[in-house]
Amino acid sequence: MANPVKRNAAQGFAPLIPPAADCDSQPLPQAPEMRFASLKATIRWAGEDWMSAAVKVTRDEHTPGALRAFAAKALDAAQARRLLAIALVLDGASRGDAARQTGMDRQTLRDWVHRYNEAGLHGLLSRKPPGARAKLTQGQMAELRELVMAGPDPETHKVVRWRCVDLRAEVARRYAVSVPERTIGKWLRKLKLTRLQPRPHHPKKDAAAQEAFKKTSAPT
Repeated sequence: MANPVKRNAAQGFAPLIPPAADCDSQPLPQAPEMRFASLKATIRWAGEDWMSAAVKVTRDEHTPGALRAFAAKALDAAQARRLLAIALVLDGASRGDAARQTGMDRQTLRDWVHRYNEAGLHGLLSRKPPGARAKLTQGQMAELRELVMAGPDPETHKVVRWRCVDLRAEVARRYAVSVPERTIGKWLRKLKLTRLQPRPHHPKKDAAAQEAFKKTSAPT
């Protein structure tokens, strides 16, 4: 029987199986996961090179040893880690190694290096959030202090001494600010006002009559 490969070639058809030499001369195609891993490695090393070129410590007043000494005395643990990271960078460590050894990523280290370049050691301190805005202005707090010091008007306020619940209602009436009673207590402590009040007295009491009663009722 005639060889089917030779017969197909003689009839003008391409062979079904190419020769072994042609197969071995072509590189084998990579699997998708192999191509992805290779791409990630390329991006990782390219990012490392870019980060090394972008993050530069421009301040030179402190040596790596001095930065480590500052870190040893720092009261802020986060600032100490940032000082150690910058000391590693000045020693020639890669940004990735410096970030990993101090518990941060390269992007975070890059941000702190910029802060250090701008403000030095103080720039590495943790910034505290501003917090919520005060309910009352300084002027309103001064008015509240005067109100507490003057005491309530029994005819107007219907009480003979201030309690937190009474001041809470008065603050809501005057300033349209609603706060819990514990906040009123905090404000009184902030204003250095004690919660102890003298014994209330009736506004229509007769002091002369009281003195006369004391004299006549005194034991003999």
